[in-house]
Amino acid sequence: MRGPRAALALLLAAAIAPRPARPHPQCLDFKPPFRPPRGLAFCRRYSEFGCCDQRRDSALLQRFYSLSASLDERTYAACAGHLQDLLCQECSPYAAHLYDAEDPSTPVRTIPGLCQDYCMRVWQNCRPIFRSLSADPELIALENNRAKFCRYLSLDDTDYCFPHLLANQNLNQNLGLVTADAEGCLQLCLVEVANGLRNPVAMVHANDGTHRFFIAEQVGLVWTYLPDGSRLEKPFLNISEAVLTSPWEGDERGFLCIVFHPKFKFNGKVYVYYSVEVRYEERIRISEFRISPADMNVLDHGSERIILEIEEPASNHNGGELLFGDDEYLYIFTGDGGMAGDPFGTFGNAQNKSALLGKVLRIDVNNNDRGPLYRIPPDNPFVSDPTARPEVYAYGVRNMWRCSFDRGDPQTKQGKGRLFCGDVGQNKYEEVDIVEKGKNYGWRAREGFSCYDKKLCTNSSLDDVLPIYAYPHKMGKSVTGGYVYRGCESPNLNGLYIFGDFMSGRLMSLKEDHATGEWQYNEICMGTGQTCMFPGLINNYYQYIISFAEDEAGELYFLSTGVPSATAAHGVVYKVVDTSRYEMFLLQGLVMVQTAPPGKCQVEPSPVKVKSKRIPFVPKEKFIMKAPTPHPRLKSTTEAPRGGEPQTPRSEGNRVGTAEPGGRAPGNRVRTAEPGGRAPGNRDRTEQGGQRRRKRPPRNGSVRLMRRGRRGRARGRVEVFIDGEWGTVCDDGWGLPAAAVVCRQLGFPHAVRAAKKAEFGQGSSLRILLDDVQCSGQERTLLECSHADVGTHNCSHEEDAGVECSREEVTHG
Repeated sequence: MRGPRAALALLLAAAIAPRPARPHPQCLDFKPPFRPPRGLAFCRRYSEFGCCDQRRDSALLQRFYSLSASLDERTYAACAGHLQDLLCQECSPYAAHLYDAEDPSTPVRTIPGLCQDYCMRVWQNCRPIFRSLSADPELIALENNRAKFCRYLSLDDTDYCFPHLLANQNLNQNLGLVTADAEGCLQLCLVEVANGLRNPVAMVHANDGTHRFFIAEQVGLVWTYLPDGSRLEKPFLNISEAVLTSPWEGDERGFLCIVFHPKFKFNGKVYVYYSVEVRYEERIRISEFRISPADMNVLDHGSERIILEIEEPASNHNGGELLFGDDEYLYIFTGDGGMAGDPFGTFGNAQNKSALLGKVLRIDVNNNDRGPLYRIPPDNPFVSDPTARPEVYAYGVRNMWRCSFDRGDPQTKQGKGRLFCGDVGQNKYEEVDIVEKGKNYGWRAREGFSCYDKKLCTNSSLDDVLPIYAYPHKMGKSVTGGYVYRGCESPNLNGLYIFGDFMSGRLMSLKEDHATGEWQYNEICMGTGQTCMFPGLINNYYQYIISFAEDEAGELYFLSTGVPSATAAHGVVYKVVDTSRYEMFLLQGLVMVQTAPPGKCQVEPSPVKVKSKRIPFVPKEKFIMKAPTPHPRLKSTTEAPRGGEPQTPRSEGNRVGTAEPGGRAPGNRVRTAEPGGRAPGNRDRTEQGGQRRRKRPPRNGSVRLMRRGRRGRARGRVEVFIDGEWGTVCDDGWGLPAAAVVCRQLGFPHAVRAAKKAEFGQGSSLRILLDDVQCSGQERTLLECSHADVGTHNCSHEEDAGVECSREEVTHG
């Protein structure tokens, strides 16, 4: 069946007109881009958002000086700007794409992927710079054949080639609200049910008859919503201090899931999945909490018990799903460990049954108040295999993002218990799987229906299960798994598996052909004309589809945002509505609406005892009569490429200053236009009336040097910013490694010495914030070093520490 199924899937995919892909910023180390603590001197284009800190920027500047020294004056005038542009693509928010780092079958490029027209032009005028940039023998062998040379430097995914990505609207402009063309699509409408959320990653219910729902934010807060739509002021859970995440777009770490025990009504247990850092080691943590005995809308934060922790070798591919099946066992969905191509071990984590990464795990957390925190279900498929972890239920998965159990047909219960998952692909295909016990889902041998690791793919012992559907990256680049609709209010949707794509914003559906076992694809569009012209309905949504959800009655929702950052409050929750079953009739000239048959889908929630203040829901989204005019986003992180002259002159006169971190937020934060042309927030713009932007406070761990009451340049007393105040550092334990951390933060590659005994004066007006600081020299800030508790010390300002930094290496005798 592989051949026909694969052919059918590809034919269906090819029949659908591609929608522009949304951006996926990622650095060469597979971590998300960030705002450097200080501006960059050389790659200034990426000072607000990118993949380089000041240390890497300085190294690129030194390389520029070294390479440009070999150019004659005429070539330098014509080509130095191109040389700088090519070097600085390592700092681009899309560096992983530019250097093909996501394809481990090929080595990381030595030159970023170039658009053909640009490559032809640079080859014609500045061919010598390529040889200086790369020692790749294949590239050098082609340097006299312009067509082959530029073909070698091209990218398969032309969305990301340099320099067109700088002006690519799909990457650098957010069109805001999706109002898709309805031709050939299943037209649906939406009801806004919650807004103002920070990357809402999950919405769940307690299955206790109250019909409350609980929405989790990536930062680590969970909110309670009542059946009337109001939110309780006090969070259901707040573990934001423990959760590892960042404000940078594309960061996959954070609070990722929450699930209620099937017997929550009786045992009050809730389980969560989140990222943590333990002794500089990133982990995923599965924990159990109990409901507070004093408030049924708040968890007892002191009741946390860590059920399972798994080390994450990289910051991406964290998985992040928890589900309880009808068997009342807990299912845990982990990513393959990150980076690209599952490079861990001989066959990768996903194919290694002795590893917990790249798996669907199943454990028994019932009756765990005494004895082990979890047990192994006796029918787990590998309990008798000494080479496998007994927790493994299925394997060969890459990064399953959002899974769900089918409730089954409301009448016949057909399909009940099937486990659907969206598995995010590498660089070609996204897929949807039905997960079954003991099965292998193919990664890294296979991506979608296609072979990825050809050697593994041809292994006859692989015996992998193909997806029920896969789509190419021209349709979308990050699948978000959904649900089979089994609700009451939209019976025409019964049996449809509805899912989406985080990057393209595409909503999609699959329907099973019971005669053939194949799944038929259909696009979902927002209703046009009068389809959604009913009170309370809208026909648009924010682009980044993060998750799907069911309420207690089985109605379908999805969660999306206009700014995919864990700290940006632009997330909205939408309820999916099919208006084809609405009945309209005229009553005294008014259009009245009701669902048919009347009263069938009403629910009667059990009472909820509320102790916190209720915050009424105020909808913000509006129905759009026609597609909105695209609104430009904030100033792009990148701009059109320059000609010959670089930004930094050949001399070293344009040195990095010592300004502390601050300035505006990352330039490539998505700006989403709301209905009526209203844009959310103005945090990155000059205030009305031409006033200057308010200066942002420094970030925790920022440092400055002070000497004789003034800011020092390369030497001075060290002052550190922690929790809203500047303070000094005591010299107990102070040494050259700690000085190196400070100097590197300030843009100096070398530390000459660590000064003690208040050599550069006493900071008597400040508190002593750090003492007993001991560093390895590789930390990013002093806060990452070993130190006493902040504000705790046994010294005086006579022992204030200092440093002397240098741009040149100094030999210590």
